[in-house]
Amino acid sequence: MTDTLSLLKLRRSVPPQFLTAPGPDGAQLDELLAIAARVPDHGKLAPWRFIVFKGEAREEAAGTVARIFREKNPQASEDQVEFERKRLLHAPVIVAVVSRAREHAKIPLWEQELSAGAVCMNMLVAAYAMGYAGSWLTNWFSFDRQVLSAFGLADDERMAGFVHLGTPTAPITDRDRPVMADIVSYYGT
Repeated sequence: MTDTLSLLKLRRSVPPQFLTAPGPDGAQLDELLAIAARVPDHGKLAPWRFIVFKGEAREEAAGTVARIFREKNPQASEDQVEFERKRLLHAPVIVAVVSRAREHAKIPLWEQELSAGAVCMNMLVAAYAMGYAGSWLTNWFSFDRQVLSAFGLADDERMAGFVHLGTPTAPITDRDRPVMADIVSYYGT
């Protein structure tokens, strides 16, 4: 079995609260993003882009999420606001994958959106291969236009997800997986 197959058999998501520094940085982060971008992309449209949150930028983004959450939920307790703020503070590096899928004469919107999902998965696999772990998540603010605008997304862009990256704080254990007989069928039989 190749190293790639071994890696794919063992890779699993690690929640952001179980990720710590170090995370990919500098040339290693550049390499990770370049690998993430090597996905099927019908028409070579690159219907996605990256926004990297690290260092103090995480604090600023977390403050934006907390402020907007408080505005939209005036009855929320301080603990609830703090919980929302911390969503972008656990992992040392967070990469937002922005879907910029647009109507095209030949390339269906759905294919462009799937390409953005493939970027997220490629990023997770590459991070794992580099010795890190991660988690691909959305939260309410992935769909909140006010937050998305504050993060620099155009009105026609959507959030494919936030990929939280770092070093796991504990050994990575597997979870239950689907029973293959329940999810596999063969056409014509």
